[in-house]
Amino acid sequence: MKMTFRWYGKDDKIPLRYIAQIPGIDGVVASLIDIPVGEVWPISELIKLKDCINSYSLNFEVIESVNVHESIKLGEKSRDKYIENYKQTLKNLSNIGIKTVCYNFMPIFDWTRTNLAKPLSDKSTVLSFDYDMLKDLEPNDLFDIVKNGSADVVLPGWELDRLNEIEELFQKYKNINEENLWSNLKYFLQEIIPVAQECDINMAIHPDDPPWSIFGLPRIITCKENLQRLVDLVDSPRNGITLCSGSLGPRKDNDIPDLIRYFGAQNKIHFAHVRNIKSTNTYSFYETAHLSDEGNLDIYEIMKAYDDIGFKGCIRPDHGRMIWGEVGMPGYGLYDRALGIAYFNGINEAIKKAKNV
Repeated sequence: MKMTFRWYGKDDKIPLRYIAQIPGIDGVVASLIDIPVGEVWPISELIKLKDCINSYSLNFEVIESVNVHESIKLGEKSRDKYIENYKQTLKNLSNIGIKTVCYNFMPIFDWTRTNLAKPLSDKSTVLSFDYDMLKDLEPNDLFDIVKNGSADVVLPGWELDRLNEIEELFQKYKNINEENLWSNLKYFLQEIIPVAQECDINMAIHPDDPPWSIFGLPRIITCKENLQRLVDLVDSPRNGITLCSGSLGPRKDNDIPDLIRYFGAQNKIHFAHVRNIKSTNTYSFYETAHLSDEGNLDIYEIMKAYDDIGFKGCIRPDHGRMIWGEVGMPGYGLYDRALGIAYFNGINEAIKKAKNV
C-alpha cells in the first residue's frame, strides 16, 4: 500500500517540506478546493498543483474530492450540464496522471460534526458528533458552528456560498427520498464510469459521514448492503469505494475488517481512510488518537485486513487530534496525523515480519 497525507494546497498551513519528512510517506492527496462545485477543473491549474507536489519528491495519484453538484443529486434538468463538466474534469485529471477520484453523494451537507474542538482528558481537541445537540439545531446553526470553529479556513464540503442556498436546497430535497437518491446516483455513474474507464481512473465513493440521516435528508452510502448496491449499480472495475473506517465505524453493524476483506475480494476498494472513533451512545461519537485502545476500532485488525487482501492502493490517516499547541484546520493538523502514519507503518512492519517467522 502507498502511504499518503491529505494536503489542502497553497493555503494549507502545513508545508509540503514537512510532509515529505514523514517516514514512509509516498505522496499527498489534494484538490483544487477554490474551484466552485460543478465547474471544470482547469488543466493549467492542475499542472501547477502537480508540479508543486512533485518538486518535493511526493507522488500525486489521488484527488479528494471532485464534488458532485446538487443538481445531479436532485436529478434536475440541469444535471447533464454539470455531468459534462465532470467528464471534462476527469479527462483533465487523467492528463496529469491521477488514478483515483474520491467523491461523495451526500445531500447538502458533507461530513457533519457538532463540535470541531471537543477537549479530551489529555487537553488535545477533536471533532465530535452529538446527536442530542443536533436535534436542537437548525441547519444554519450548524453552519455557524463549522464557520466559527474552522480556524479561518474554508473546510471542504462546507463552502460558505452554500449558506445562501440552504433554505432553497432544503425545499428541493423535501420530495427526495432514498430511492430517488439511488436513482440519481445510478444516472450519474452510468454517465461517468465509461469516461473513467477511458481515462484509467478509479471512482471511489466516500461513505456518508456519519452514516445516518441528518436533518431528515436521505443518506445511502452507510453500510455493507448499501455499499454492495453501489458497486452493483454499474458493473465496472472503475466503480468502487473509498473505505473510511471513521465514517462507517459509528454504526455498530459495520465490521470494518470484514468490510475490507469482503470488498477487497471484489477489488472494489480504490482508496482507504483510517481513523479511530469512540461512541458515547448509538448516534454520538468523538474522534480519538489512532491507537486501537483509544477508541472502538481495532486498528491492528484493520491494517491486517488490508494486508490480507494485498491492498496496493493509497491509504491515509484521516482526521487527527489537534495536539502540542498546533493551530490549524480542525482534524487536519500535522502532528497527530504524522503519528498515525508512524503507527500504521509500525503495524505493517510487524505484520510482514510475523509472516516470516
